[in-house]
Amino acid sequence: MFKLTRGVLVGLTGLVLAPVAAHAADAAKAFGARPAVLSASLSPDGQSIALVQPLAEAQASAVFVARLDGTGTPKPVLTANGKPYRLTSCGWVTNTRLICELRMLLITDATRMAYSRMVALNADGAEVKEMTAKPSSVEVGYHQDGGDVVDWLSDDDAGVVLMTRQYEGEISTGSLMGVNARKGLAVERVDTVTMVRTPVEAPRGDTVNYISDQHGGLRIMAVQPRNNAGYRSDEVTYFHRPAAGGQWTAIPATGELAGFRPWAVDRDLNAAYGFQPVNGHDAMVRVSLDGSWKREVLVARDDVDVDGLIRIGRQRRVVGASFVTDKRQTVFFDPGLRALEAALSKALPGNPRVSFVDASKDEKRLLLWAGSDVDPGGYYLYDRNTRKLAPVMPERPDLADIKLAPVKAITYAAADGTQVPAYLTLPPGSEGKTLPTIVMPHGGPSARDEWGFDWLAQYFAHQGFAVLQPNFRGSSGYGEAWFQKNGFQSWKTAIGDVNDAGRWLTAQGVAAPGKLAIIGWSYGGYAALQSAVVDPDLFKAIVAIAPVTDLETWRQEFKNFTNYKIVDAFVGRGPHVKEGSPAQNAARIKAPVLLFHGDQDINVGAGESRLMQARLKAVGAKSELVVYPGLDHQLDDAATRERMLSQIDQFLRASLGM
Repeated sequence: MFKLTRGVLVGLTGLVLAPVAAHAADAAKAFGARPAVLSASLSPDGQSIALVQPLAEAQASAVFVARLDGTGTPKPVLTANGKPYRLTSCGWVTNTRLICELRMLLITDATRMAYSRMVALNADGAEVKEMTAKPSSVEVGYHQDGGDVVDWLSDDDAGVVLMTRQYEGEISTGSLMGVNARKGLAVERVDTVTMVRTPVEAPRGDTVNYISDQHGGLRIMAVQPRNNAGYRSDEVTYFHRPAAGGQWTAIPATGELAGFRPWAVDRDLNAAYGFQPVNGHDAMVRVSLDGSWKREVLVARDDVDVDGLIRIGRQRRVVGASFVTDKRQTVFFDPGLRALEAALSKALPGNPRVSFVDASKDEKRLLLWAGSDVDPGGYYLYDRNTRKLAPVMPERPDLADIKLAPVKAITYAAADGTQVPAYLTLPPGSEGKTLPTIVMPHGGPSARDEWGFDWLAQYFAHQGFAVLQPNFRGSSGYGEAWFQKNGFQSWKTAIGDVNDAGRWLTAQGVAAPGKLAIIGWSYGGYAALQSAVVDPDLFKAIVAIAPVTDLETWRQEFKNFTNYKIVDAFVGRGPHVKEGSPAQNAARIKAPVLLFHGDQDINVGAGESRLMQARLKAVGAKSELVVYPGLDHQLDDAATRERMLSQIDQFLRASLGM
């Protein structure tokens, strides 16, 4: 039996844990708050934890380090104010030293681009050093990539890691345009204390990734060719090297290994784990790297894709795979962890979903996350020696005293009879009849919704709305046939499924007459707008956050980036580009429209919403655009999200006559 002990770090940063009132203003603040933990990592000895947490100031965040035995005072050891640096994650390289990643958006040559940088520091905040290599005086390019740790060298406690380094090429002496061979992705052995760098793998121009065995051996290399214009192909070739070292040779890409995408290497088994299409759905497979290329299908489904690789601890040991039917399920290859996950879920209130986040080097102490649809989740520490489970930090303490709504997996019939999976969230205590109702298509479109806590859906359920989240055709996770050509090229099917969700809600009596709205973010925002082009009378209010509004405009946003040809092929060519662009068909939209966009968005430029607003105004439609300065696609700012939620709530009530 497990013993749930008192919390060790609850309230670490002084976040408000007091009851939250249920009226609209406070609800928007509570649901719009940033999660209390952005990243969590356990030290190799299991005695300390590093949490990246938001601060009160806009997009600011800090790394807090604390001893898990309760000694000492938790303190911030590294802070980023979000202008422009943002802390994304931290990991322990030794018991006393951390590596943290920072990301930023900068305007370079009139183009907004993403950059990353890596830093190392002591657990007390001392000896902060930049790990990203500085370019030489003759090196060209923008140096966006700050490097990634590909191997934490778990057998070595000296504070050394294997890290990638992007070379952008160097101007050759005596040449007008010559760029020498020092171009591409390399791997170096980096001492996080002295910053001494030792070359391990020379740069190759088309290499995009390396996979290590987590014991110092680089075993797989991914190559994605570029054309003469510098644009990358969407074809990736994988190469393998024997455990003893030697030359890189291509992994067969035909026959039994066609479509194999490696993700991890097991040194002891001399095998690679990865994903591969099997009978139209992605499966988890294991492929021998001894030259025989023997393949084992470990987890496969005939209804959904296997899409998650479960790894644990400092060695990044592969322990299972996961997939989503109605709920996410994990198949553990490790019998001990399989039993432990089930027991931990039963030990926690509400029988939540449990996932392992990190582990000590000996895997005796486990950092885990647990949550459900009515529980936003939190972090716990489990000690396998004492069999004690202790709460570390709730993920959303602002919602501690707000009753959340259960999420139910349902299916509804599309116009052609296809059963479309979806999730229905009803206001707490509601019988689900004659309610103001929202259809909320997901982003992507190469994505899907799944069961669990969703801050947007839960906010509107709290405000009295029923919310339906459809996994329309064009969503990922359901196999090749369901994905079709993607949600842009197959927009008629995707949007048809979205609109059929609204019709089903009306036919079932869930939606009150005249009180059906649609809200979406990113592709979901595109779907919200395009749904009204297809059926102008269905939805009575439209909210689009960071939407694509014109497919050709969105394609051109990537013209100066290496993935342009990939985006170009994804959007495709033909009549669907104009027909499937809401900005090109604004005259068909009857319902009032509310648009939101961050002006630093590099996923979908704010010009998309400005264009939509201009087109709607030109045809006399009722619309409003809110542009947030300094924010990107995620609008990751608590005050902004609070204002946005309140404004949407007011807009819906006015538009639906509530």
